[in-house]
Amino acid sequence: MTVFLVTLIIIGGLTSTGVYLLLERNLTRMLLGLLLIGNAVNLLILTAGGASGNPPIRGRTSNGATTTADPLAQGMILTAIVISMGIAAFVLALAYRSYRLTTVEEVSNDPEDTRVSQQSGEEIEDVVPVPDLTRDTDAPDELDALPGFEGSK
Repeated sequence: MTVFLVTLIIIGGLTSTGVYLLLERNLTRMLLGLLLIGNAVNLLILTAGGASGNPPIRGRTSNGATTTADPLAQGMILTAIVISMGIAAFVLALAYRSYRLTTVEEVSNDPEDTRVSQQSGEEIEDVVPVPDLTRDTDAPDELDALPGFEGSK
């Protein structure tokens, strides 16, 4: 039972460190955070796959094991490794392009996001239109998609 506990503690440590690095403004630290989270997920899938056993091939045995290993966990981990390497390549290309353009690896705030976040709640409420309850919406008018069509009678 202690083996499972140690594995879960390692998974939690990798995940928390990866999330901490992912929240940084530096692209290299973001990449390291993504890789740590990917490795933590791989360990979690391996742990959830169950104990080791015979290969999932008919007639093969391994060290006298009585159960068969689950091949689904191994296939999922291989797929997750390929996906994480693709993401790592994309983030490396993004970091390289960003460094070539700005010679800074830090991600700065977007000016439009900053402007929107600084708006007060009163300004946003003024923009919301108030519906006119006295207008009959059943009669066709100039805003309908087919103004001359009155439907089947």
